[in-house]
Amino acid sequence: MASAETPITVLVLAGKRGGTLDPLAERAGTTHKCLVPVGGKPLIEHLLATLDAAPEATMVIVSIDDVGVLDHLPTIRSLKAQGRLRITQAQPNLADSIFVAAEDARFPLLITTADNALFTHAALSTMAARVRETGAEIAAAFARKDAVLAAHPEGQRRFYAFADDGYSNCNCYWIDSRDALSAANIFRSGGQFSKHPMRIAQAFGILNLIRFRLGIGTLENAFARFSKRLRKRMRPVIFDDGSLAIDVDNERTYRVVETIMAQRAERTMGRAA
Repeated sequence: MASAETPITVLVLAGKRGGTLDPLAERAGTTHKCLVPVGGKPLIEHLLATLDAAPEATMVIVSIDDVGVLDHLPTIRSLKAQGRLRITQAQPNLADSIFVAAEDARFPLLITTADNALFTHAALSTMAARVRETGAEIAAAFARKDAVLAAHPEGQRRFYAFADDGYSNCNCYWIDSRDALSAANIFRSGGQFSKHPMRIAQAFGILNLIRFRLGIGTLENAFARFSKRLRKRMRPVIFDDGSLAIDVDNERTYRVVETIMAQRAERTMGRAA
């Protein structure tokens, strides 16, 4: 279990989905979505800059199809110079990408995606603290519907409906030990459960899919059932900052993320004035 001083390995998934060129990358004339410029620099640079400034993120692993396309990025060079970076070859399947990247990794392992450009140091700290509080072996981060819509009314259009509230996934997962790594097999069908509900059935069983679709029980109830199925302590972590549930997935969310980045910059300048 993580302690307050536990070093964290962060795995950034930056591979091409299905091996195909993302429409945003095609529009921007880049080879990978993680290189699409937003807010003045490539998507992945925003995330890496956050991790570079987080001392507890003692190792950053980037999983990508072409291991050489990131060499020109300033934060990649900074992390390399510090001995805090490893780049691994993405695999055709998301689960296999995680297993390959984690082969020599130290745990705990936090997994996120390169398009999670609004990720913050506070989110990393919150994830670690909540895992300590709950004793979770596996954790997944969510934000409540109201918090997401408060961050931006167009931030998300799909929410998981539960008896206690609506939630959006934050593309942030915690695996506390190598023994718990087998849980990454839930991504073998590709993840993106809100867009592809049948993947819930593949990962967690048909009864859990029915409960998801009907909104039966709370989010905590759902994770208690997942824990029984996986035979691991699996817990949700709720982020107060709804912007953490907004990644760059399409043209709409690209514009939303640009807007939120501009708002953050204005607040930072206001505090400095």
